[in-house]
Amino acid sequence: MIVHQLKYEPESDWNYTAKEDKSINCQLIIVFGSRERLGKPGWFQSLRRKFLKADIVSLSTSGNIQNSEVSDDSLVASLLYFEKTKVKTTMSNINSLENSYEAGRILGSMLQGDSLKHVLVFSEGVKVNGSELVNGLNEILKVPITGGLAGDAARFEKTLVGLNNLPEEGNIVGIGLYGESLKVGYGHFGGWDPFGPERLVTKSEHNVLYELDNKSALDLYKNYLGEKAKDLPGSALLFPLGMRITPNDPILTRTILTINSDGGMVFAGDLPEGAKVQLMKANFEKLIDASATAAEQTLDEVGADAQFALLISCVGRKLVLGQRIEEEVDAVRNILGDSPEMGGFYSYGEISTVLDTPNCELHNQTMTITVMKEI
Repeated sequence: MIVHQLKYEPESDWNYTAKEDKSINCQLIIVFGSRERLGKPGWFQSLRRKFLKADIVSLSTSGNIQNSEVSDDSLVASLLYFEKTKVKTTMSNINSLENSYEAGRILGSMLQGDSLKHVLVFSEGVKVNGSELVNGLNEILKVPITGGLAGDAARFEKTLVGLNNLPEEGNIVGIGLYGESLKVGYGHFGGWDPFGPERLVTKSEHNVLYELDNKSALDLYKNYLGEKAKDLPGSALLFPLGMRITPNDPILTRTILTINSDGGMVFAGDLPEGAKVQLMKANFEKLIDASATAAEQTLDEVGADAQFALLISCVGRKLVLGQRIEEEVDAVRNILGDSPEMGGFYSYGEISTVLDTPNCELHNQTMTITVMKEI
């Protein structure tokens, strides 16, 4: 497996310098970038001319990761050449389907196969219900699944995803990786501190939350946010919800996407009635340490000699960490060592199979890491 990272500048094209290199025959290119940069066709046309055989997957983000650098108004590409692993891609659009669950089932059905090793999913970030999407995937697939929801800085207006064309709204791309030569490890961790009382979800519809303890959830958020309430929904990223359906369940973090005209708070994943939730707040050191913990979780399967590491972290973490944002990326590098190329993005939701379980889940406010190597 050979991995190269490229960066695009409109004035000088992609900074590709290798000549007689196997990466020219790479099977997969993943492009992360700002919505504004992705909307201009020059970057795609240039990649397609140079890499005729590659599937080109692209998505808008809330920040891009290239090794230890985090950038915003940029385009970053990860070129993946597999020596023995087969790559298959597929795409659906949420606007033409009944719901997100159906989208997950369709993607899973297109990718399932006897030698399927791992699935990557990159999804529209505003219109999709991430919980339903992964439930549909889980219905069909019995292999680990990782990925994330596209971002749009902190605006939550629209996101773009594409496969072998310029990205558009509503798209969800699935990537199947096949063969026994590929080793994949994954991990995820949050690092947020719960505070205040645990509250009961008393009124919700899928991923739209209306009431906690029979009181307006929006009013509760406004009370805690104070002056920052005027910046909703973005300011709610500072106070995600930790959710569990039964007392023994692992805590899943849920973060807000938007607010409906009827006061319903739309989250990236489901908050079923009867679940218990608790407000959470940031602890800088714990957020950074959580990134290291996620990296450590990947080592059991792949070890310290991974060839590629895909990092997907939440926009809420980026807003909280501010100028310290590269510290969480450095924490991953310190665990994984110098060998893997690291690429990734800041998202509206992270997708990862829960460790020691067969099920994929939607996560929010986590650092989620997928590492790969071929043997």
